[in-house]
Amino acid sequence: MTFSATHIQLYELLKQKLGNQEAEALVSFVDARLREANEHTLQHLATKEDMKDTELKLSVKISETKTDIIRWVFAFFVPLMLAIIGLYIRK
Repeated sequence: MTFSATHIQLYELLKQKLGNQEAEALVSFVDARLREANEHTLQHLATKEDMKDTELKLSVKISETKTDIIRWVFAFFVPLMLAIIGLYIRK
């Protein structure tokens, strides 16, 4: 196992209080936990590809919503105009 300068400093501080084996075990444990935390974080990061997929899905959803709104506007506009025309013809 390769130790960085921070690991060596931690090891030296712990070695004075705990002893060689205990200090090495503790530094190895901390290093393993940090690596696990980093791997977990990397698994949950969004990549550019993820962002493009999300953007594409949102644009499709927005276009579907726009189409639905246009349909509803015409569904209410046409009968309203027919009713207004009918009222003018009736008089």
